[in-house]
Amino acid sequence: MKSGFHSIHHRLFLLFLFCMSSILLIVSLLYYNRTTVQLHEKISDLSQKNVSQTAGLFSLLYKGYDALSKSLSNNFEMIRLINETTDEPAVAYINEQTITNIIGSIFYSRDDLVGIHVITDKGKIYNYGNYMNVVDPKYRSQDWYKQLQASSGKMVWLGVYKHSLIDQVEDSPVFAFGRQIYDLNEHKPIGIVLYETNPQPVLDALENLKLGANSQVYLMSEDGRFVTSATDPAPVLETLPSLKNFQNQIVRQEAGRLVVASKLSFSGWWVMSITPDKDLNVELNEMKRYLLIVISILIIVSTLIASMVSKTISSPLKKLIREMRQVEIGNFRGMVNVSSYQEINILVASFNRMVRRIEELIERVKLSSVSEKNAELHALQSQVNPHFLYNTLDMIYWMLDEEGNEQLGELVLSLSSMFRYSSQWEDAAEVTLREELEQIGHYLKIISIRLEGRLKIVMDIDERWLNIRVPKMTVQPVIENAVKHGLESLSRQGILKVYTHEEDSILKLIVEDNGEGMTAGQLERLLHSLSGDSPKEGGKGGIGLQNLHRRLQHMFGEEYGLQIQSYPGEGTQVAIVLPIRLEGDTFT
Repeated sequence: MKSGFHSIHHRLFLLFLFCMSSILLIVSLLYYNRTTVQLHEKISDLSQKNVSQTAGLFSLLYKGYDALSKSLSNNFEMIRLINETTDEPAVAYINEQTITNIIGSIFYSRDDLVGIHVITDKGKIYNYGNYMNVVDPKYRSQDWYKQLQASSGKMVWLGVYKHSLIDQVEDSPVFAFGRQIYDLNEHKPIGIVLYETNPQPVLDALENLKLGANSQVYLMSEDGRFVTSATDPAPVLETLPSLKNFQNQIVRQEAGRLVVASKLSFSGWWVMSITPDKDLNVELNEMKRYLLIVISILIIVSTLIASMVSKTISSPLKKLIREMRQVEIGNFRGMVNVSSYQEINILVASFNRMVRRIEELIERVKLSSVSEKNAELHALQSQVNPHFLYNTLDMIYWMLDEEGNEQLGELVLSLSSMFRYSSQWEDAAEVTLREELEQIGHYLKIISIRLEGRLKIVMDIDERWLNIRVPKMTVQPVIENAVKHGLESLSRQGILKVYTHEEDSILKLIVEDNGEGMTAGQLERLLHSLSGDSPKEGGKGGIGLQNLHRRLQHMFGEEYGLQIQSYPGEGTQVAIVLPIRLEGDTFT
């Protein structure tokens, strides 16, 4: 179990799952926090717009009610009739009916009026509303009456009540307001007028402040009285936020609720909305549940993806490990075939090439072992054959010398010296130019005898160059090629020159003949063969001009080798370009 946990499959699976889950959770938290901030900002903006709109609605209501209240308080005919005193019952009745008609005309001018009540300082009451009006006898002790008495002529909003303030028969909810009636001639109050209207416009304006189902809205007067909707309970004053130190508007989050309030411009009243967080966080709770579902699904998907990705990486590696174990026990025949990521494909391809290479090397070692055994046998044979050949040629030479055939004896002796020289390749096949020329002397002696005096040899080698180091068998292939292709078929006297020419640190060993020469096409093909562009132009023994040229370039560099010039009927000149290296120097 422990080794399984430490496997690359499990490690990659846990790594991918952790990375993907972490990224997912971080993004979700950032999104949730950002959405929460945006939602709160949105709610604050909406609350400010709502409270501003509600203030505008109340402003319109105020203007309408103010104009309505002035229609009676500024009615000079009604003020005159109220102030008029008479002992005539008929006149008093007519005056009372006239006042009632004035009030009635205003009552029927609006649909929302429930009742209009005019109360004079002398105790006279004029009502218009229900058919049967039963006036509360204790109205003078009520707060609303005292507020109207102290209003100094301004309209007073009394608020929303469950029933009429003065008419005991009217039990429907009303919105009450009123003002004092002034006698402008004497500049003194003579009574009050009380209006009771349908409270729905005021309640609708308050409802506009609600942000949720549990929001509570209030209309608060300057003296601390509260007007609520007909369905909301009366507020607990201790739980309400203080409006002190605030001038016009409040938007504040406190104690698990959002408080939004605005002061009405036309009076000292405030409109207030209190919404608990549970209403504000409805969208957040929905979004939270949605995120939990989405995160759960994405984690499951991430698990599947992590498992698939880890398998795509670990599966080829497991195949490679199995094949490596086969290689450990000596099985080099298997190959890993996978199709995965580029790096793994390269690794598998390298492993396959390595296995093939090891297999090839093992086969080579086996063949080399067999060849080594065969070489040992050939070495034993080669130790006998050259010595047998040298001894036989020496014996022929002494037999010819005893018979007095000196020329043939010298031929055999030269041939024996050539065999000895060409069969010894120790010490990296490095000789002096003197040794190379001595070998050439033996070869030329044989050629001279074979050509029966038709070859003239001119050797012009400066003594100071005889000790320079040259590769073995450097000059002979050039001379052999000159004799075979240029001089052997001549019907005239053939001349072979061997001389040197120094250029800076380069020595040119030149072999020149007056043979048949080459045409331009033949020379071009030969030069191409030296550069490797055409098949080899080698001798039967495998040491041709091309081999010699490449051997010199390989040993000394590209600027060395053979330089050839040839003209038809005039002959050929071959320059062996060598570095000047004295005896004691070694090849690099």
